[in-house]
Amino acid sequence: MVPLPLAHEASALAPAIRRLALEIGPAPVHGVTMTGELSQRFRTKADGVDFILGALEEALPEATLQVLGTDGQFMDPASARRSPLLAAASNWVATAMMLAQDWPDVIMIDMGSTTTDILPISGGSVVALGRTDPDRLASGELVYTGLLRTRAEALVREVPWKGGRIAVAPDDFALVADAHLWQGMITAEDCTQPMADGGPATREAAGDRLARLVCADRTMATEEDIGLIADAIVEAQLGCIVQGVEQVRARSPQLTKAIVLGQGERVASVAARRAGLEVVPLSASWGHDGSVAAPSVAVARLVANHAPCT
Repeated sequence: MVPLPLAHEASALAPAIRRLALEIGPAPVHGVTMTGELSQRFRTKADGVDFILGALEEALPEATLQVLGTDGQFMDPASARRSPLLAAASNWVATAMMLAQDWPDVIMIDMGSTTTDILPISGGSVVALGRTDPDRLASGELVYTGLLRTRAEALVREVPWKGGRIAVAPDDFALVADAHLWQGMITAEDCTQPMADGGPATREAAGDRLARLVCADRTMATEEDIGLIADAIVEAQLGCIVQGVEQVRARSPQLTKAIVLGQGERVASVAARRAGLEVVPLSASWGHDGSVAAPSVAVARLVANHAPCT
């Protein structure tokens, strides 16, 4: 997995794909899913889909591209451009379809750097209500919080402070990654996104950022103070994910097991257990890298069994 902040480095997308293709080796067919079309870089999702497909075509001029839609069907780039909302944010479909082959009755919880997908799989079929991001937000199948990028003030309005409560400053001082760093849930190697202040992904620097969340600095905040702030942020995030799981499970109460995956697999495991689900980490069978990059692994396996679009 190669992180690339599309909103700021869109021109680097095609070269990055080209470098990866050279490292991996030639392939006549490439399966495609995407989620970057929602970037602020693009005015509409259609613009984003067109740009991403253009980067793929530039980087892989000799390859056949098969784009997975949110309807579970593959299409060629021209069809994807004609139906951009089918191509947009289709990464969750690939993973859920692949998992359904081995786990026919589960709830998939995929926690990435930015969002968490919660998908019901019943009888070997993906029975999600939503297909677009707004519909998925409404159904609880998309929870807009992830392991790294969520701003702390999006999760908490106030935190414990010196025996009482204090409002946080909504000024992009800290991310949820800082809370996870402080708690030791993640390390610098896990932080594939820049920190709010552009500083290092260390526990010490995370403490500085968490102190600024309440307009303080480390000369004013003890280790206990910072720990309570971090705990409050993580608890709020877990609550958001548990709420989504419960909303999804209310429609499929027979599902008692969760497949957890993604960069936030460990955090998703905690949330799934709190929601009363038996937890199976995907990394146990797909490995750590397979869990983190599950949509890519899944679409590759799906496209291998699919006749190329012409």
